[in-house]
Amino acid sequence: MDPRSLTPALRALRLCLHLLMAGLLVLAAVRAHSTAGTVLAVLTGAVYAAGAWLPSVRRSQRAAAGWLAVLALAWLALLWATPEALWLAFPLYFLQLHLLPTRWSLPAVALTAGAAILSYVGHGAALNPGVFIGPLLGAAVAVATVLGYQALYRESERRRQLIEELIATRAELAAAERHAGTLAERERLAREIHDTLAQGLSSIQLLLRAAERALPAGSPAAGHIDRARQAAQDNLAEARRFVRALTPPDLEHGSLAAALERLCEPGPGPRARFSVSGTPVELPTPYEVALLRIAQSALGNTVRHAAASRAEITLSFMDASVTLDVVDDGRGFDPASVHPSSDGGFGLPAMRSRAESLGGTFTVESAPGQGTAVAVSLPLPAGAAV
Repeated sequence: MDPRSLTPALRALRLCLHLLMAGLLVLAAVRAHSTAGTVLAVLTGAVYAAGAWLPSVRRSQRAAAGWLAVLALAWLALLWATPEALWLAFPLYFLQLHLLPTRWSLPAVALTAGAAILSYVGHGAALNPGVFIGPLLGAAVAVATVLGYQALYRESERRRQLIEELIATRAELAAAERHAGTLAERERLAREIHDTLAQGLSSIQLLLRAAERALPAGSPAAGHIDRARQAAQDNLAEARRFVRALTPPDLEHGSLAAALERLCEPGPGPRARFSVSGTPVELPTPYEVALLRIAQSALGNTVRHAAASRAEITLSFMDASVTLDVVDDGRGFDPASVHPSSDGGFGLPAMRSRAESLGGTFTVESAPGQGTAVAVSLPLPAGAAV
């Protein structure tokens, strides 16, 4: 493990392991009562220090396995020289469990415990339960500690990843809400300009034209009225350009049908399909905006809440109305239990408000486990009727 990635607690544990190894090596060297034991203790300490210092041991599993093999040979030699070396088995357990994969570390721990027991017996010590229980209990404690820590670490990593995904999702939702709010404000301004300023300028132009016809020939006011009518006409054209500029971007480069079809392009969520029924007619901009926004909202609800595998959007042109249907095969819900969101979200109430503001109807048919069908019907203007 790279020391730069260690937390303060892990650094403390690593330092404790180094101190434990150093203390047990000193104990083995002091109690060896032989030059060979002292030399082997120093050699084992040198091999351990080299592994703790070499970066390749921390970065490469193969290098770590090689270092552990050399350290084990040095320990076995020390174990042959003095029975006091068996206490080094305990820190070796942690090294093997930490540096080797589980399929290798567990057999390595078992062999280390067996070597410690055999060494103790081989040095002529009396047989008793402690000879076997000590190394085996130490191995069990080491295995439980390391595997438990690894499980906690994996769980912590999963939680960290979930938190990062949650933060990213919240940022995306915030951006989407800001974008939706911007588009809603653009649409509101377009409606206000169309319904008030543009209509007012059109009425002024008609009144000035009527006044111009009512003037006697050669009247000095005729020139002023003509200039006023021209100014009203120019400003009406400018107002209409504002309305076009504030039209939703999805409708700027194509028809409503094309914008709805783009909503069904492959992406996250269920497979969506779009179809048109009847003979398409040109719709007023407020109609196209309302139908597009309702379709986007309904499909967004399907992606976020329905857990559906399939969705269908159908735009139908009838004799006196145009209808939009969004149907999915998701988990469904009880429409009676839906209430307006406290944060002013663009859900079912907002869709209903859009439809009713144009004199249309909005219905939702759904039940738990039976999917959802959203239907909008808007009356066609007299000039647009099929």
